[in-house]
Amino acid sequence: SHCVNRVSNRGILRTGRGGGWVHRVHVVLDASSHFRLELASKRVDIQKKRFYLDVKQSVRGRFLKIAEVWIGRGRHDNIRKSKLTLSMSMAPALRYSLGDFIDYYHAALSPTGSAVSDDHAHRVLKSEFIERDNRKYFLDLKENQRGRFLRIRQTVSKGHGTMGYYGQGIEQTIVLPAQGLIEFRDALSQLIEDYGDEDSDEREAASFRVDNKRFYFDVGSNRYGIFLKISEVRQPYRNTITVPLKAWARFGENFIRYEEEMRRIFSCHKEKRTDARQDSEEEV
Repeated sequence: SHCVNRVSNRGILRTGRGGGWVHRVHVVLDASSHFRLELASKRVDIQKKRFYLDVKQSVRGRFLKIAEVWIGRGRHDNIRKSKLTLSMSMAPALRYSLGDFIDYYHAALSPTGSAVSDDHAHRVLKSEFIERDNRKYFLDLKENQRGRFLRIRQTVSKGHGTMGYYGQGIEQTIVLPAQGLIEFRDALSQLIEDYGDEDSDEREAASFRVDNKRFYFDVGSNRYGIFLKISEVRQPYRNTITVPLKAWARFGENFIRYEEEMRRIFSCHKEKRTDARQDSEEEV
């Protein structure tokens, strides 16, 4: 895609190209002396839809605007557009949830199109919920006659703080065809790596592999407090538990206790194998 220069009566614009997508710096000053800095944009095409991921900066910090554009085929070529916004500090949590949905989608059987009954026209397959500040994000993987899709719905609590860089509006929704989840997640990951909030409370999940399993440890927070999410992944399956901070001391005590128990059992088994081997050698 080409860089498109945009002119503002009170702005300074500099555009450039890098990595196959648009890097741009666009400073806008409006009548209220608020400024908005447009840093980068990335486009993802999924079926008949286009998704634009724009990283912007305001006095309140960096944020991501995701716009969905659908162009219908008809006499008038109807164009529909929807969007949602989130802070860059919240973007890693969205990326982590997208990974869960991708794993689930590929583990489940592919939809059979017309085989989906009318009773399950909008069947919900998997749901997740993310909360940050006064904004809630509801993620629902659904299925209908046309296939599977992920609906991401953002709601904003009424009251002070509903305006600002998120824009006006109480609820915003985008719908992602399931076939493009990986490409969308990868585009989001690139923007997080290049423009992520260094002061974000969200950390990359630490992980390690044991045999054919991988374990992920991810610290997060919501209105109920701070927690550690532990995920066990053995393709195509994922199991997850969430441990609240207030229970972590007891978890640690039990881990130590059962580690000692497992080592004792391991030693007993090792001694039995040694005794059995010695007995067989004596018989020979």
